[in-house]
Amino acid sequence: MILIANSEAWPGFARTVAALKAGTYGIDAMIEGIAEVEREPKVRSVGYGGWPNMIGEMECDAGVMDGTTREVGCVGAVPSTIPVAALAREVMRRLPHVMLTGAGARRFADECGFARDDALFPDSKRVWWERLEQELSPEERAKFPDIPLAPLNHTITDPERVRDTTVFLARDAAGGTHAVTSTSGWAWKYPGRLGDSPIPGAGFYADSRYGAAACTHTGEMTMRAGTARSIVLGLRMGLSLIEAVDLAVADVRDLTAGFIGALVIHAIDIHGNHRVVALNCHEPIRYWLWHPALAAPEHREAEHLTA
Repeated sequence: MILIANSEAWPGFARTVAALKAGTYGIDAMIEGIAEVEREPKVRSVGYGGWPNMIGEMECDAGVMDGTTREVGCVGAVPSTIPVAALAREVMRRLPHVMLTGAGARRFADECGFARDDALFPDSKRVWWERLEQELSPEERAKFPDIPLAPLNHTITDPERVRDTTVFLARDAAGGTHAVTSTSGWAWKYPGRLGDSPIPGAGFYADSRYGAAACTHTGEMTMRAGTARSIVLGLRMGLSLIEAVDLAVADVRDLTAGFIGALVIHAIDIHGNHRVVALNCHEPIRYWLWHPALAAPEHREAEHLTA
């Protein structure tokens, strides 16, 4: 068994470890832990503690993948919902679809019995509006949000405020290798924006025959490069985990146009190896690791790479 997650997973990592030790199916174990992260207001990138879109509405994204069956469930831009990873799990369980977004995802949540949450943390609302006021004229403030939003996108949208999507990767006692993600996305993003967190192959991918990968930070890059799938495909082609991650990093480094930012890649293989690399990150990046040889989860520093 093995479990890795990004640093922001601290509220729920130990709970997932305990569930894995008890033999719980990997996705269910990870959703138990991520639910704690989603409810924790001190985590400012996921769930209740996250940041709203440009017009002050919370839109959260999540994805789950069963590496044994390669079934996937994803939700994107979901309003009024904090446990979005659990909702993604229900998409995988109950529907022939892979992804639901927006109002349709919330309708499905109602059918599944999910409460309608007040998802906007008061401090997030305060910071959002104070920042917006700096950019709007008195006339625009009077009409807001019924004004053109695209001109604000380059001055208001703040990918740097949200440092870490929550990503969990596990190999469970049954030998299944799985992935779960959850995020509120960029602060003050254009309404309806999806990052890589709910996109299989970009922000996450798992295959119990080879391994799994998941990404945080700049999803616009990993969607263009298919980063998570590239790593698992590299493992399938016989590369070591180090080589597979290096291959994916090289693809990202080749991007020269569009939005370029920081990226963190988390990856495991079926042999118990793991690797976490931080590309273009200007601050230390840490992650959580547990496997049965460790007495307790360890908070380790990622390998830092430059452009």
